[in-house]
Formats: sequence, structure tokens, C-alpha cells
Amino acid sequence: MRESTALDRMICFQLYAASRAMTSLYRPHLDPHGLTYPQYLVMRVLWHDGPTTVRDLGRTLRLDSGTLSPLLKRLETQGHIRRERGTHDERTVWIHPTPTGTRLQTDIGDLSHALACATGLTTDELHQLHTLLHRANGTAPTPPGGTPA
Repeated sequence: MRESTALDRMICFQLYAASRAMTSLYRPHLDPHGLTYPQYLVMRVLWHDGPTTVRDLGRTLRLDSGTLSPLLKRLETQGHIRRERGTHDERTVWIHPTPTGTRLQTDIGDLSHALACATGLTTDELHQLHTLLHRANGTAPTPPGGTPA
């Protein structure tokens, strides 16, 4: 007889499974635009904040440069962003949405509300979940050079 892995009792697995389920809800809305969920997050930051540095974008998305750089390269190849070296410090790279990238905001819109409804959770439950996840992410230890576990 095989021993149970007890995944259903592991919080980390439930978070992992929930994350995969949520991002899969985005796929049918993003695929027609050639975007992945992480690319969509980059565009959301740019639509909300405007041009930003790679460093600030990485901090906001909790991504290291090894993950963020190829993602930005693909968005640039697709014509959604342009990268520009800083004039005062060439080590600083600014990310700007292009007109094509800005049009995506109108084409795609804000998916978070519509897709949150697909979870089957009530508004109060979603608010409670958001609050708990925010607290967990804010207090989770951050490994050196990494993101919270």
C-alpha cells in the first residue's frame, strides 16, 4: 500500500495549486495577444505606473534579473516595450510601453475582476483571501537575492 503524500494538507502546495489555477484562467484572454501571465504583469505595472526602471520593476514583481531580462526581451521583440539606458547612469535601464503596448491595455482590459468571479468565491471571501495572502507575503522570509518562498 502506497503512503499518502498528504499534499492536500500542505499550505505551500495549496498556494501553488491555486496560483496555477488562477493563472490558467488568464490564458484564454492573453493567448490571442501573444502574452504570458508574467508578461501581462509587466504590462500592468507599466500601464499603472508609466515608465519604470528594470530594478524597480523587478522589485515590484519580485523577480530577479535572470528571470526578468528574457521576459523583457520577448516583450521588446513583440513591440510592446522599449528599453532605454539612463542618461545620468548608463547602468540604469528604463522600460517604456510602446504605443502597441499601450493599446493592449484597451484590448485586454482589467481581467482581475472578471476572473476573480470565476473562482466561485464571494466578494468578502476574495477580500479575506487577498488580505491573508498579502500578510503572508509581507511576513514570509526572503532568501538572500530571492523572493519569498
